[in-house]
Amino acid sequence: MKFVILGAGALGTIIAAYLTRSGEDVTLIARGARAKLLIENGVTVTGLDDFTTQVEIADDPVMVTSADVLILATKTYDTAAAIASVQHMGVGSVFSIQNGVMKNDLLAAAFGQDLVLGSICMIGGAIQADGTANYIMGNPTLIGELSGDASARTSDIVNRFTNSGLSAAVADNILSEEWTKFVGWLGLSALAVLTRRETWKFLADEDSARIVARIVREAAQLPRHLDIPLKAGGAFSLDLITTIGEDAATALLVERGEAQRTTAPNFRQSMLQDVDKGKQFEVEETFGHVVQQAKAFGLAVPTIETCYGILAGLNRMQG
Repeated sequence: MKFVILGAGALGTIIAAYLTRSGEDVTLIARGARAKLLIENGVTVTGLDDFTTQVEIADDPVMVTSADVLILATKTYDTAAAIASVQHMGVGSVFSIQNGVMKNDLLAAAFGQDLVLGSICMIGGAIQADGTANYIMGNPTLIGELSGDASARTSDIVNRFTNSGLSAAVADNILSEEWTKFVGWLGLSALAVLTRRETWKFLADEDSARIVARIVREAAQLPRHLDIPLKAGGAFSLDLITTIGEDAATALLVERGEAQRTTAPNFRQSMLQDVDKGKQFEVEETFGHVVQQAKAFGLAVPTIETCYGILAGLNRMQG
């Protein structure tokens, strides 16, 4: 199976390294200095695993003409340009591991609805100053048909992920999985940037955890309006946080923060990693999208609107 991964950030790099090491045919599309570094030194993973492997690197997407599986792993603000750069390719299946919920529609417009799979990637990682990919949390990648039907192609892709050593599973309701991750991501990312702290620290604090709870509860109105249920259970029990009282929801988040103090004490949200590096971060396609959708649906999201205003201003200052 020929995998092409567009985007050599932490997640794209880790996935490319594991699939290559297991013998899969992988091309990682990277740009500029990042591509040069990977070509010269190979792809190195540290953290949960430590190894270096030689991944085929393409610094010009035009040179890659086909893929059995195309994985979009760029930042959301690069989505339009990223898709345009690979739209010439013949692909068997395509999915995005980006944050947000706009990605499937954008891919369908470019490649056709039948080729698009839904996916979320919950790997925790960061690119270090020396270019290595620090693999921090080995959470699963979920892949599923947008229709919710079972398919041989999703099972095949998932099997190749798991055979490589990556945690992965087929999702029966990938839209529910995508929205559940996105709702939680909004709360965690906002407080990560506003506090500039590791995730467990602001979750373990009652005041900042309460703001996370408010963001999550406001954001959950959107999938509810679209008749998409949030997944029950999971690491943050978002189905409970969005239905029980605010005090109880805050207490659940504080409990999760205390647990993460042990399991992932150094983890910083991807948006905060971009802020730390002085880079642009994902605001308009995530928080901005929620504000626009809420307005269209007649839903009140005052906490998210406030955070969006602050984050959008910070993002402009990063430029």
